[in-house]
Amino acid sequence: MNRLGIGVVGCGNIAPIYLKNLNSFDEAEVVAVADLIAERAESRSQEFGVERIMTFEEMLEEPSIEVILNITRPESHYEIAKRALASGRHVYNEKSVAIDVAEADELLQIASEKGVRLGCAPDTVLGAGIQTCRKLIDEGAIGEPFSAQAFMLGSGPESWHPDPEFFYKKGGGPLFDMGPYYISALVTLLGPVERVSGAAKRSFGSRTITSEPKNGAVIEVEVPTHLVTVMEFAGGAVGQLTTSFDVRHHTLPNIQIFGSEGTIQVPDPNTFGGPVLIRTKGDWEEVALTHPNPDNMRGLGLLDMVQAVNEGRAHRASGDLARHALAVFHATHAAPLSGQYVKIDRVERPAAMPALG
Repeated sequence: MNRLGIGVVGCGNIAPIYLKNLNSFDEAEVVAVADLIAERAESRSQEFGVERIMTFEEMLEEPSIEVILNITRPESHYEIAKRALASGRHVYNEKSVAIDVAEADELLQIASEKGVRLGCAPDTVLGAGIQTCRKLIDEGAIGEPFSAQAFMLGSGPESWHPDPEFFYKKGGGPLFDMGPYYISALVTLLGPVERVSGAAKRSFGSRTITSEPKNGAVIEVEVPTHLVTVMEFAGGAVGQLTTSFDVRHHTLPNIQIFGSEGTIQVPDPNTFGGPVLIRTKGDWEEVALTHPNPDNMRGLGLLDMVQAVNEGRAHRASGDLARHALAVFHATHAAPLSGQYVKIDRVERPAAMPALG
């Protein structure tokens, strides 16, 4: 087994769970961390026992670093990934893989030319909850799936995120922020999206931050904050995803898949576990999880990519899947302007994860 060295770029809010989980993987080792704020890199280094603090430029010269974990802000994903791939490193990006589809295409092209891997979050779809749902659907538990309804509804991150302005700028909004979880889940469950239509609305022109340390600051909103994505899947199913930062209260489920013989209620795709509910002829029943990793295992997609490198197979949380989701987001934004469906390039449905036992 080739144990790959990882350089972690970005030591913000999501870094701790990545570093905690990466420290438990036999197949990978965190060699160094980097952040534009030196104190933040120092803090993560001490907290998680990472011996070396480097700049990103130093990482690209360090032979022991073979993989770059890019967990910077979305607007930085493309440039950092491009430089890392060009240097011959494998790259695993936090979502989204880039802001524009053309950028994602360029990253995939560089990865192909250099013979390295490009992976991208989310990897929650590899967890116990969604993989259990996939197994049930593939085994025919609800018959032939013909439709899906999905909802990600909230009142926006300005009440809890310490620096939420980027959520309302280019590359932000609820669909770019949370859509990766939902589209990756739907593709995992139903296969690739073939074409998209939709509607989008910017409900409020400005938002006031109520979290610390920027409590009271006003954000000018530049992107739609309530979007409805209508999808036709290559396998014949149709679906709808509503994402919003404008909803105060609701009682809607995260995802439901409707089949000819019943319905599956899919757990929150921003989590790795359950509960998984199914209803066929009787009442709703909770199904025991059939797969491992029900807890917060962010980094599982990176581990799968490292294992795939060693085993010579395709990795599941891939740049291709992330590019497919990105194309859906842009199509949703574009469809209201054209009044037409937008065709989406297909992607391979990721392989199922191994079940327990």
